[in-house]
Amino acid sequence: MLSDPYGLPLTTASDAARDAHARGLDRVLTQYDGIVEAFDEAIAADPGFALAHVGRAQGLLLRGETAAAAEALATAESLAGGVTAREASQIAFYRTLMTRPIEAAIAALEAHVEAWPRDAMVLNTNANPNGLLGSSGQVGQKARLAAMMDRLAPHYGEDWWFASAHAMALNETGQHAAARSRIEVSFARRPDSAWVAHSRAHLCYEQGEGDAARAFLREWLRAYPRGGVLHGHLHWHLALGELEAGETEAALALYRAAFSLEGGSGTARQKLQDASSFLWRWELAGQPRDDAAWMALRDFARAHFPRPGIAFADLHVMLAEAVAGDAAALESRIAQMAALAEAGRYPSGPVIPAISRAFLAYGRRDFASVIETLEPLLPQSERIGGSRAQTDLVEFTLLRACAEAGRAEDARRILEARRAGPAAVPVAGVASHHG
Repeated sequence: MLSDPYGLPLTTASDAARDAHARGLDRVLTQYDGIVEAFDEAIAADPGFALAHVGRAQGLLLRGETAAAAEALATAESLAGGVTAREASQIAFYRTLMTRPIEAAIAALEAHVEAWPRDAMVLNTNANPNGLLGSSGQVGQKARLAAMMDRLAPHYGEDWWFASAHAMALNETGQHAAARSRIEVSFARRPDSAWVAHSRAHLCYEQGEGDAARAFLREWLRAYPRGGVLHGHLHWHLALGELEAGETEAALALYRAAFSLEGGSGTARQKLQDASSFLWRWELAGQPRDDAAWMALRDFARAHFPRPGIAFADLHVMLAEAVAGDAAALESRIAQMAALAEAGRYPSGPVIPAISRAFLAYGRRDFASVIETLEPLLPQSERIGGSRAQTDLVEFTLLRACAEAGRAEDARRILEARRAGPAAVPVAGVASHHG
């Protein structure tokens, strides 16, 4: 029986199908374009190869094409007779991922990797701050992910992909030295991987190595195709570095060319998150508001995310609504979140509604309310999902509110309690208090 690159048997007799499946998996793990096309090649070589259809579903999910992904998964299920137990479990896991609450998907993932720890396709859905645990709404999710990756590490040895994913989990829990050694192993083996570049960018951020990050990303991004999964997001990282360094024109040019609604090439969710996050940080750094861009983002959010569901995406929808000053729309969405929470389908609970109201209060210049709301939420910020670099948006909003309210001592106290590592705090009126 043929096997995948991690030594797991595949139910296909076609060498061409096996090789195309391996290419598709590699593109998933490196975050390059051509994922769906590679799995299409595998299907063309062996239409009955169930895991090629699962891989196609994964690629479509990464493109935000959920309906097409559901069709691909249904095809895989129709071909599941006679597959190995591992393949059947992978198919069942994706059904759970696409149709069940997040807790059920996490449980299915944990059971699957316990039995087949080297199933990188399945583990990849969790091995990043925006993965399954990152969407769990739990306090302690980052520590839980790091512990999982620690347990699985012996099964992967010096595998480049696992090393970079492990490094990201270590970095998010403050284990920077260990993260750096894993990234160096990974980069030496796959310097072309966008996921490795992403892990390195996050380590630089957490260690306050802004100049190093900018130099690395400027060079590395030259060869990364526009269709790559992380094209917009890595340019977001570079733009934040330019903003922190005071290179505002360079930051704005990157936004317009690579991750704005008009210039970005990512999914709707990627565009929403990166564009709104950058525009808000741009303002917090003392730059002028782009009203037209915000109104376009608000309309985009309403069109593509009409109902809440994933806390991290919802945070950015609510930010756009708050900047637009639409309290009624914001409260309507909060009511929908409450209904989901009551049904057990919104695990981050009241965190996003509270932050959303703080955004609205900020727009009304009610800075006392912003401070009163956001400061107690800082210990729970991981419930939002995303990386620490991404959730810094909330802390930076709190700091700017302190500056606007003339509460320098509060700003200083918050900065003193800030995690060790990140040096740059690009917030007008408070940056001088940090470091």
